[in-house]
Amino acid sequence: MDRFFNRGGPTAAFVSIASLALAGCAAASASDGMDSASASAPVAAQDEPYASTYERYPGVPTALIGATIYDGAGGRIENGVVLFAEGEVVAIGDASLAVPDGYTVIDGTGRFVTPGIIDIHSHLGDYPTPSVPAHSDGNEATSPTTPEVWAEHSVWPQDPGFSRALANGGITSLQILPGSANLMGGRSVTLKNVYSRTVQGMKFPGAPYSMKMACGENPKRVYGSRGRMPSTRMGNFAVNRETWLEAQAYAEEEDPDRDLAMETLAGVLAGEILIQNHCYRADEMALVMDMADEFGYQVSAFHHAVESYKIADLLRENDVCSAVWADWYGFKMEAYDAIPENAAMIHNAGACVVIHSDNENDIQRLNQEAAKAQADGRRMGIDIPDADVISWITLNAARAMGIDHMTGSLEPGKMADVVLWNGDPLSVYTRPQMVWIDGALMYDMDNPMLRPVSDFELGQPGEGDVK
Repeated sequence: MDRFFNRGGPTAAFVSIASLALAGCAAASASDGMDSASASAPVAAQDEPYASTYERYPGVPTALIGATIYDGAGGRIENGVVLFAEGEVVAIGDASLAVPDGYTVIDGTGRFVTPGIIDIHSHLGDYPTPSVPAHSDGNEATSPTTPEVWAEHSVWPQDPGFSRALANGGITSLQILPGSANLMGGRSVTLKNVYSRTVQGMKFPGAPYSMKMACGENPKRVYGSRGRMPSTRMGNFAVNRETWLEAQAYAEEEDPDRDLAMETLAGVLAGEILIQNHCYRADEMALVMDMADEFGYQVSAFHHAVESYKIADLLRENDVCSAVWADWYGFKMEAYDAIPENAAMIHNAGACVVIHSDNENDIQRLNQEAAKAQADGRRMGIDIPDADVISWITLNAARAMGIDHMTGSLEPGKMADVVLWNGDPLSVYTRPQMVWIDGALMYDMDNPMLRPVSDFELGQPGEGDVK
C-alpha cells in the first residue's frame, strides 16, 4: 500500500485496513466483490469472463453537514446533511436531519457537496500517459469492424491519469472506450476510479458493457487511405448494415459456433450491451437512429455530437443522450459547425446532456467545462440552474452508461460516491477537497497521506502532482 500513497505514508491504521482491501481485490470472487461494493449491484454469473473483482476500500460512517448540496438529480439543499455508511448513502436532507451516534462529522459550512463526477468518454489506461507508441492501445485499426475487442484488455491500471482525475476532478467512475478509427470499435469498460493492481479490480460491479461505434470522417479516412472499404460515408453505412445483418442471423441460430464479434453484436441486439456512438454531424446522427430502428437496437448516446443542437427534438424523441464538449471546435471539417451553445440548446429542448472529456486533461476539470457550457447558454438567454448543470456530469452520465440505479445521484441506497468541494463546483477557483468512493475516503487535499500515486510515478519528477 506504500505505492498508493505519497512517500510520507498513511497512518498505520489506514495502511493495515487498506492493505487488507487490496489483498481482497486480488482474491475476491465476482460475487464477493459485488456484494461488498453495493447491495443494489446485480451479482454476475459465475462463468462471466473477466468479471469484476472490485471490493470497496474500508470507510467509516460519515456525516457531511452545513454544506450546499447538489443531489445530481436537479435538487439543491442549503445547509444540508448527507449521511453515508457501509458504502451507501443512508440519508440526505436539510439541517433537521439527525446525525446518528457513531458517525464521523465533517463540517462543510461554506462548501458544496455533489455526487462523484462521472466521465462517460475517457481513454485513460488505453491511451495512457506518457503518450508514447508503446502505450497506444485504444484503436485496433486493422479492420473497419472489430466488435470482438474489449477495451479492458488494453487498460493499464498504473496510468497516472487516474489519480489526477480523482484529485483534481473528483472523478469517481469513468467509461473507457476504444478509439474511433473503426465503425465498430469494440466493448467499453466502466471503472471505479480506485487504485488496483488489475483492471478487474477497478471494474464497476454490475455495469453493463457498451459497444463503441463511429461514423463520419475517421473510419472513411483510415480505411480509404488503405484503398479499401469504407472510403465514403455511404460506405460506412453499407459496412455497418451488412455487419448487422450477419449479427441478426447469428442471433437467430439455435446453437451457433462461438464467435467473439457476433457475441458482442448479439448482445447489442438483445438490449444487453449499450451503444456509444462517436458522431459529429446532425444528418449522420439522424441516419444512425434510422439504422438503429432498422436493426432493432438503441443508441444510448452520441459522443462529441457537436451538431446535436440542430436535431435536439429528434434526440429527445428517441431518448438519446448527447455527450459533448463545452467548446471544442473546428479541428476537422465535421467539427466546423460546432457552437459553444450546443449543450444549453440540447438541454433547453428537453433532451439529455452529458459533458465528457475525451482527454486526460479535461477529465480533471469537467466541472469547469460544464460551467463554461452553462455560461454560453446564459449569454444567449438560456438560464440553466446550477443543480441541473451538475446533472450533466453526474446522473445523466450514469444514465447513458446504464449505472444510474447505482450511482450518479445522492439517494438512499445508492453508492456513496461523494465529493466535498472547497467552493462552488461551477467556479474556476474551486477544486475537490475530499473524495469518497463507495464511502471510503480516497482523497483529502489537506492530508498528504491521502494523495494517490501510481506505481509508474514513484521516484519520478512530478510524483503525485495536483493543482
